[in-house]
Amino acid sequence: MKISIIALSLLLPTVTYAQEMPNMNQMDMTNMSQVDIMNMMKNLQGMETCMQNIDENNMNALKIKAKQIEAEVDALCSAGKRSQAQDKAISYGKKMASDPTMQAMMKCIEPMKGMMKSVPMMPFDEAMENSDIYVCD
Repeated sequence: MKISIIALSLLLPTVTYAQEMPNMNQMDMTNMSQVDIMNMMKNLQGMETCMQNIDENNMNALKIKAKQIEAEVDALCSAGKRSQAQDKAISYGKKMASDPTMQAMMKCIEPMKGMMKSVPMMPFDEAMENSDIYVCD
């Protein structure tokens, strides 16, 4: 579950990332072919264009809500209320998975999944079924 919350939290800054493209010279491209680099740039441009079509106010509202839920879950974990923290995280995760803005963002980053192999992108249903994962751990 924590993986899904982390993944959702990591997706929200994608807005900023798409709007402020990283300096390509700062990225480690030593193991990439010229074709890989061209494909990556094409995907980044596609993601940026896609993200520009999503209402920025909605994205900011999601970011604020995610920070609020994260603080609430952390507080519950710190208070030893693991079950309540888990329930809150699952409830929020389900809500986020069905949120139209989040779904639009997920569509935008779909072509980038190959580049973001280090980001845990476990499907929400799979994370929920994995009883070994707890939000407080």
